[in-house]
Amino acid sequence: MPAMRSAVSAGVLTLAIALPAFAGPRQRANPQAPSTQAPPTQPPSTQAPAPAAAAQAPVLPADQPITAGQIQRWFEAFTALQAQERLQLSEAQYFKFMSRLQALQETRRNHQQAHQKILNDLRKLTNPQTGSNDEGAIAERLKALKDEDAAAVVDVSKAYDGVDETLDMRQQAVFRIFEDQVEQQKLELLMRARQNARAQARGKRGGG
Repeated sequence: MPAMRSAVSAGVLTLAIALPAFAGPRQRANPQAPSTQAPPTQPPSTQAPAPAAAAQAPVLPADQPITAGQIQRWFEAFTALQAQERLQLSEAQYFKFMSRLQALQETRRNHQQAHQKILNDLRKLTNPQTGSNDEGAIAERLKALKDEDAAAVVDVSKAYDGVDETLDMRQQAVFRIFEDQVEQQKLELLMRARQNARAQARGKRGGG
């Protein structure tokens, strides 16, 4: 079983290995508890940190722009790697939960991408300078957006049901709380990424 679990963890890490590293000081209150902050050239640790460490968001380096998609992938991997520690999963639960969690993440990510693509289409159509403002095309894209959002609600709800089937009632509640904490960390990191991008743009204009 430990060998199989290591294989699952290694598969999860493929989500994070290709991403730019999050730099920052690696302070550890407990030398046995790995930091949630990845070193400059390594992916996040495969070992689950103590709950206090899991609440700390990574530090974004000022000189490395990171896209929203990369941040999303990193936090998906972070969630999967921390889940066993936070939920206290049994051996019997672990593999089913990991499979259902990855299905939930993929479902949610696919719908987010589809939603954003339709918004991009609407942005192009309604652009004051270059858009066609074709009412028929706009109406079609608006309907597509409505249908996409409705489908997302159904599909994500089904995916959550699949995750919940692997957990007891308390674990379901802890999972929702944990996901909310991770989402807050992700939003904070996105804000920092945008701030860094704006600062870099101003620096380039100033230097030019």
